[in-house]
Amino acid sequence: FRAEGLPVDLAYVPLIESAFKPNALSRAKAKGIWQFMQGTGLENGLKHDWYIDERSDPEKATYAAAKYLKTLHKMFDGDWHLALASYNGGPGRVQRAMNRSGRKDFWSLTATTRYLPRETRDYVPLILAAMIIARNPAQYGMNIEPQPSPDYDVVMLPSAVDLRRIAEWAGTPVQAIQELNPALRRWTTPLRATDYELKVPNGTADLVRTALLETPAEELAPLNRHTVKKGETLLSIARKLKVSRADLAEANYLKTTAKLQTGQQLIIPRAPTLLLAARTDAPGPDAEQADAVLA
Repeated sequence: FRAEGLPVDLAYVPLIESAFKPNALSRAKAKGIWQFMQGTGLENGLKHDWYIDERSDPEKATYAAAKYLKTLHKMFDGDWHLALASYNGGPGRVQRAMNRSGRKDFWSLTATTRYLPRETRDYVPLILAAMIIARNPAQYGMNIEPQPSPDYDVVMLPSAVDLRRIAEWAGTPVQAIQELNPALRRWTTPLRATDYELKVPNGTADLVRTALLETPAEELAPLNRHTVKKGETLLSIARKLKVSRADLAEANYLKTTAKLQTGQQLIIPRAPTLLLAARTDAPGPDAEQADAVLA
């Protein structure tokens, strides 16, 4: 945020959004520490498909949040209170509320219940309070011990690889690989990725690279496949194999209405024999201090 010229206090927004849980999921399907909706994430550079959801990648999502917050800040003429309100409720809703009310600042806009929903009215004070407390935890009876940054290596994968293989080579549980790579939604890295950067425990990168070179390509990701027969469609194959047509299409980078060719190879969206590790999804201050926040 400092590099992007944004107030560093904005780094505390996820305290309210998600408690910094990478796979936090709201009732409205907002996800990640920054609680991006899928469309907003895509607009700000976060990839999403059957294999990955970069809203759950803390680093990539933070870059996207910085980009989005800069956009909102500019949209609302440099008013951070309105920008934050629109981060919660959407810029269109806040702009409509301003147009209906004729009010141009957050505090006058929320002095009544008429224009914005309660969640958005409460959101900005919550964020400001979180920032104030995070700046001065001892003042509020909190003893905060900073957590060390996770140590990891990065390995470039030339093709899809089963996470169990990676875990075996690194000598670590599959869950450890998943925790380092929360953007991965499946048991494998993306099918079409030829340069996927995977995080592995510190000190294990060379082990993984050596094993990659020694393992036959067909054993890197033992995926279930189906060869399309004459007359078969995505729907008929999905019914036959008892999988979702949407999953079948998305796993193969196809539209659900795509026509298939006889002999075409399809990936069946089902883990061969492995069980994915469980994901854990989640779901006004003092005036003088509030004015100082985001300065």
